[in-house]
Amino acid sequence: MSAIWYECKVKYRKIDENSGVQKVTTEPYLVDAISYTEAESRITEEMASYISDSDEIKITNIKVANYAEIHPFENSDRWFKSKVALIAFDEESGKERKTNMYLLVQANDVKEAYDNTISVMQDTMGEYTIPAIAESPVRDVFPYFSGEEGDKERLDRFNAIKASVPEKKEFNDALEMKDVLEEAETN
Repeated sequence: MSAIWYECKVKYRKIDENSGVQKVTTEPYLVDAISYTEAESRITEEMASYISDSDEIKITNIKVANYAEIHPFENSDRWFKSKVALIAFDEESGKERKTNMYLLVQANDVKEAYDNTISVMQDTMGEYTIPAIAESPVRDVFPYFSGEEGDKERLDRFNAIKASVPEKKEFNDALEMKDVLEEAETN
């Protein structure tokens, strides 16, 4: 059974990182649930760990998200929505047909999101293109795990990857120039 992801918009008091002042904010979160009722229950439970006991949350909207798959990556801090167009050849009409699907991929920037999308799609047998990647407003993702044997390890692995700290990549001018020259020679 595939996951059904619900986007829940949650309104709550949060301390502003820049000014240190507490302000009311509304942010979207994703939960894997069977129904709207379960999504509401799960987001309330998950958000309880982020706010103090005296604060309240208000769920302003719940809708089914159109993500086919969710992919966390280590050392990444933002979520990106990747549009992937699967290309199939229709033998009856003789035309190419594209079917779009959306992936939520964790990355630090758009280029890394593109690379991560390529990584996720590498075992795909058919042809595809990636026509769009944009930063998603989703703040966090809460997958469902049943608690059965093996699920605990998957939950721990998912949360470890999701919570990992981004690493700074150093730019090497010499390697970049070598790559550019090699690419120019092949063209």
